[in-house]
Amino acid sequence: MIAELKTLVAVARHGTFAAAGERIGLTQAAVSGQMKRLEEKLGQRLFDRTGRSATLNETGRRVLARAGELLALADSLAEPMDLSRQHGCLRIGAIVSTQPTLVRRALTGFHRACPGYRVQVIPGLSLDLLDRLDAGELDLAVIIRPGFGLPQDVAWEPLVREPFVLAVPPDWPDTDWRTSAATRPFLRYSRHSFGGRQVERFLDQQGVSVNDWAELDDIPALLTMVANGLGVAIVPQSEAYMGYFGEVRTVSLEAPDFAREIGVAGPMARDEVVALMIGECRRAL
Repeated sequence: MIAELKTLVAVARHGTFAAAGERIGLTQAAVSGQMKRLEEKLGQRLFDRTGRSATLNETGRRVLARAGELLALADSLAEPMDLSRQHGCLRIGAIVSTQPTLVRRALTGFHRACPGYRVQVIPGLSLDLLDRLDAGELDLAVIIRPGFGLPQDVAWEPLVREPFVLAVPPDWPDTDWRTSAATRPFLRYSRHSFGGRQVERFLDQQGVSVNDWAELDDIPALLTMVANGLGVAIVPQSEAYMGYFGEVRTVSLEAPDFAREIGVAGPMARDEVVALMIGECRRAL
């Protein structure tokens, strides 16, 4: 339809089909054919025809006014969007551990580029945030990579891997993680989270049975309980909690590949604003 709209503008500018055809390199018959196709597509007559002459009618003049706007928009499609002039709301889901670190730094760069945008950061467990993203309630989500496939229309952008360690009280002499996990009171990272499920699978694969007496999704709380001598816990070494790790001793699990992957889940078909935020998350590392 773009070609027909351009011809319509030429007809209005030069007065006749013949004159318009000369200017745009078409025969009079070709111009006439395009105008008939345009009328058929719109389902309305655009010209009052008398003999060999054709004059735009009232409907034609309304379409002509809109045609100019559409053609200008079409011409600008290849131009980069000036995001600094855009306004809107970006809805970001983020697990708690990423909000004071990665997400905070990414938002700084995003705000510089899109000062007119309001950002809403929604906390939650990775599974819940992924469900909300799939339902269209979020524009993107910074979460732990799930142990199952992502929804069909969701793309994954890996950001950082956080290795798991065994946290023990600083005055406990334990050096072997298997012995510590199996014989000491165990504080479990909640299995409602993707990370907690990773821990459960790892213990099963290693054949280690634990005596867990508490289960929490709050890693700082787990580390504080460990520091107070209430047990041991397998947790990810997250940047957000480095201060808490200073209060405990960490024991290697001797499994370099055992880590939780933090990344951005977003739509396959993403607009420039979402793409910008994902880029800022990469730079925030």
